[in-house]
Amino acid sequence: MKLKEIISSLEQLAPPSFQESYDNSGLITGDPGMDITGALISLDCLEQIVDEAIANKCNLVVSHHPIVFSGLKKISGRNYVERTIIKAIKNDIAIYAIHTNLDNVHHGVNAKIAEKLGVKNTKILSEKRDILRKFVTYCPEKDAEKVREALWKAGAGEIGNYNEVSFNINGTGTYKGNELSNPAIGEKGKRMNEPEVRIEMIYTVHQEGAILRALRESHPYEEIAYDLLQIDNAWQYVGSGMYGELETEMEAADFLRHIQKEMLAPVVRHTTVPGKKIKRVAFCGGSGAFLVRDAMRVKADIFVTSDLKYHQFFDGEDKMILADIGHFENEQFTIDLLYDYLTQKFPTFAVRRTGLKTNPITYLT
Repeated sequence: MKLKEIISSLEQLAPPSFQESYDNSGLITGDPGMDITGALISLDCLEQIVDEAIANKCNLVVSHHPIVFSGLKKISGRNYVERTIIKAIKNDIAIYAIHTNLDNVHHGVNAKIAEKLGVKNTKILSEKRDILRKFVTYCPEKDAEKVREALWKAGAGEIGNYNEVSFNINGTGTYKGNELSNPAIGEKGKRMNEPEVRIEMIYTVHQEGAILRALRESHPYEEIAYDLLQIDNAWQYVGSGMYGELETEMEAADFLRHIQKEMLAPVVRHTTVPGKKIKRVAFCGGSGAFLVRDAMRVKADIFVTSDLKYHQFFDGEDKMILADIGHFENEQFTIDLLYDYLTQKFPTFAVRRTGLKTNPITYLT
């Protein structure tokens, strides 16, 4: 199994273009052309994780958190980040991180939390912008269906539960080729008035390369006219956090105990709203304080996340319970998500979950 095959599959699950600007998802060490003997799945990639990979003959670590967030000017083993990178390179271990791009897809980290908590009918809490583009091209009427089919196959024209979406306008295109031209229709040196179709489709930014290749392969013209337009629409399937509803509402105390049990959380820090019952639940894997106002906007009864500071607990304003269950605790099942995905995609390939708990926080009970 080549590393690039595994990377391609992971990037179908969570395209790198969906990550946040501060993030460093993707291949951190390793050569995409290298042969992979096995993959170890972890939440963090530390020295002991690399040791575990070596012991289990896995030369790939797929982690949720990137070991390198900011640029390294020196790699001399002064801290755990540098030591991990040195050990991985010395032992020919590839490291691939799939972080906020996996947080932001609707079938990613937050979908796993929804599954654990029993939250149904989920939606993205804060939809991401700068993901969607509009593609416009012009082609002869007789070739329009062929071009549309090629573009759809490349991923264009998918909106929510609908695919093969396009808008088409008939018109007339004019052109005159010079002596070096080789027109598909008409003669060089002669102005042509050709019945054409303007084809418009929506696509996501990571599909652009495939769509342009499909256009070139299917379009009859020597010189193809097309526009790529950035649009400001938010996309309801990519973004931060999620919210949904329980099948049956629960008393707040019962739901908090439910969270603690299902998320294996030793401690749940939370605010109290007297007499509150829980039906609508908002949540965010990792640090989600920036989404408190969004959770209130959708009228959530509780917002479950981690890394809340003291004063941020006041932001619920006695209208919504805020619950902090710990960063490791609310993301730990990402390991299962990645393991299940890779074993389904590559059923004969050796994929292992880490046996180590990388949580740097312990609790005195």
